[in-house]
Amino acid sequence: MTQSANWQLQEALYSVLATNTSLISLLGGPKIYDFTPQRTKPPYITIGMSQERDWSTSTEEGREHIVTLHSWSDNRGRVKADLILETIKDIMNMATLSLANHSLINLVYEFSEIRRERDGDRLHGLVRYRITTEPSS
Repeated sequence: MTQSANWQLQEALYSVLATNTSLISLLGGPKIYDFTPQRTKPPYITIGMSQERDWSTSTEEGREHIVTLHSWSDNRGRVKADLILETIKDIMNMATLSLANHSLINLVYEFSEIRRERDGDRLHGLVRYRITTEPSS
């Protein structure tokens, strides 16, 4: 069975983020998760919400993916949270995502934001992308 484009995209996102030395340095290690282990201390990144929609035309099959990456920081100031998000955006701006059975058509930055969590101690950053893929020939 062939893996879905959505899963292949998540693997490619993880790979491109986890191999970036600047990001790993900011996080204090390769702290990029699909599911965050208990007692993980910030800063870290999670691959969050992922939506997949049909983006086919009358002649070509395609998928549109909406992917949200989350960052968590314990720094009371916004400097570290902002630096993590800007590093993610820089990485994604230059990323070549390699998918096994699909081709990347485009990768578009949609928005980012930083908000303080209710506990008052953590900052939560979000960055969202719209990514389109099609099956490889």
